[in-house]
Amino acid sequence: MTAQVLDGRALARQLNKALKQRAAELARPPGLAVILAGEDPASQVYVRMKGRVAERLGFHHQQIDLPADTSLDTILSTVDRLNQDDSVDGILVQLPLPGGLDGRVATERVLPDKDVDGLTSVNAGLLSQGRPHLVSCTPFGVMRLLESSGIALEGLDACVIGRSNLVGRPVAHLLEQRNATVTQCHSRTRDLPEIVKRSDVVVAAIGRSNHVKGEWIKPGAVVIDVGVNRMEDGSLIGDVEYDAAAQRAAAITPVPGGVGPMTIAMLMENTYKAAVHHQG
Repeated sequence: MTAQVLDGRALARQLNKALKQRAAELARPPGLAVILAGEDPASQVYVRMKGRVAERLGFHHQQIDLPADTSLDTILSTVDRLNQDDSVDGILVQLPLPGGLDGRVATERVLPDKDVDGLTSVNAGLLSQGRPHLVSCTPFGVMRLLESSGIALEGLDACVIGRSNLVGRPVAHLLEQRNATVTQCHSRTRDLPEIVKRSDVVVAAIGRSNHVKGEWIKPGAVVIDVGVNRMEDGSLIGDVEYDAAAQRAAAITPVPGGVGPMTIAMLMENTYKAAVHHQG
């Protein structure tokens, strides 16, 4: 068996093309503001990518750069200003913040209707109650990938490896809301290989390179690899042993080119949704 490759780049291009047309019909362009504090190289790359996509879609995009020694109060006052700016529909505080600043405090300051990252307690709470509003972008992208591939989740056994507020917990809620039976695993889970071996869907989001072995994958399973791990040679690999897993799975996401492009596409979708809400 050779797995179908779930191409996130191709799907993101398709979705962005359709979104550009919808956004052009609004009274004003959707507005996205990104706060970048410090000089973390990975964060700088992510923010540039988000800005390029926003501009291609015709969105109003602004990037607020703050120094590495910025205070939390400065970040919060910046968020407050953007909360009051009617041209801004979505606010994203790029994490992690420098100097050990608490990112949760900063993201919680964003108004829920502008929380296009889906991280406020309001949006996380709505999702947990089965009433999603603005959903965390990576889990949102995972679900769109599954939908686009025609994978019917109802009744399937799904394993989510990781329990972060950014990915693990929200994606587990979304899978459960599609009537999958979900097992949430993490670093303290006993006998992880056996859980994976009986799972029809595996979502790996633990942040450990090649942690999920190909031999664990149930023949015919769907594997979604959220992990992005940079190796010493500069290459990127996921949390799953890709080549071995692809010989057993029915479908699998590559790293890079799988979930990553979908995360940015869903950020744009959330920004558009927020703009529609603000424009009535």
